[in-house]
Amino acid sequence: MKIQTSFIEVVTGSDLVTHRLPVMVALARRPGPVVWLTGCVHGDEIGGTVVIQEVFHRLSERGFDNGAVHAFPLMNPYGFQTASRTIAVSGEDLNRVFPGDQQGSLAARIAGQIFTSILATRPALVLDLHNDWRRSIPYALVDPYPGQRLREAYHLVRRFAAASGLPVVRDQGQDATDTPAGTLSHELVRAGVPALTLELGESLIVNEQNVASGVASVFRVLAELGLVEPRDEEIAYRVPRVYRRRLLDYHDRPLSTTNGIVRFAVAPGDIVEPGTIVARIHDTFGELRETLEASLPGIVLGHDDSAVSYPGKPLLAFAVVRPTASRPGGRAPA
Repeated sequence: MKIQTSFIEVVTGSDLVTHRLPVMVALARRPGPVVWLTGCVHGDEIGGTVVIQEVFHRLSERGFDNGAVHAFPLMNPYGFQTASRTIAVSGEDLNRVFPGDQQGSLAARIAGQIFTSILATRPALVLDLHNDWRRSIPYALVDPYPGQRLREAYHLVRRFAAASGLPVVRDQGQDATDTPAGTLSHELVRAGVPALTLELGESLIVNEQNVASGVASVFRVLAELGLVEPRDEEIAYRVPRVYRRRLLDYHDRPLSTTNGIVRFAVAPGDIVEPGTIVARIHDTFGELRETLEASLPGIVLGHDDSAVSYPGKPLLAFAVVRPTASRPGGRAPA
């Protein structure tokens, strides 16, 4: 087995320096499935980069018999240098412009290089690693059902999500029309490539517990694909039995309806039922202005980094069991 590192050129800056993206490849002794790991598409989400580093360290130490693992560990170096979600010089969200355009904006050109490089290897799976709120649990995020034509890729995504050992959460909506176009996972599935997002806890800093859980989840998936031997990979958050191997829905209701100071009544990982008090909002004098209650049964995925409330602001995220007749709302975490 050998590990290779290289770069792909993206654009030449006004300083005449060629800007590049780092690439990593681990090749086993025999051919087999190709897996891609991608990290830091948002510059403030560095935890995924460290997960990729640790995965490659383990592969180097232990080896594996077949297949290949490729990685883009730092897709948005512009944002990382400024601890910014976006590409700092252009203000673009790189995870909204895939599959990219080699003649387009800076973000579109970077996305095009990434997307083309991934497709050229005909991968069996792409794991896109993200980070979420500071107080959040790790979870696997599945794009909505993309339609009959892509059913096979979608069912593979569901299979690998279940193998991750994390709560499996479907992004907003029951179908692909409710998902923002241009995300890496969404566009890969549209191209027939199974792609799964792993949300691995807080952004901005490296949380070692979240890194350990991320590495464990990646190796569980690699074992499902047959690249490595199965092991009992420990994940910090254990999915409650009632929700194991169930497809839950992402949900960010109730929204705040008033300005004030938020005091959360639940923590990430807590189980809630309809009517469970999840937060209270007080005014400057400490008077209670609003009490927020869970509307559906599920798991608290995380809550906002700030104590500031204003009308219409999502304050918590849940993985819920949703009645089939209802339609979800909410943001797209990735």
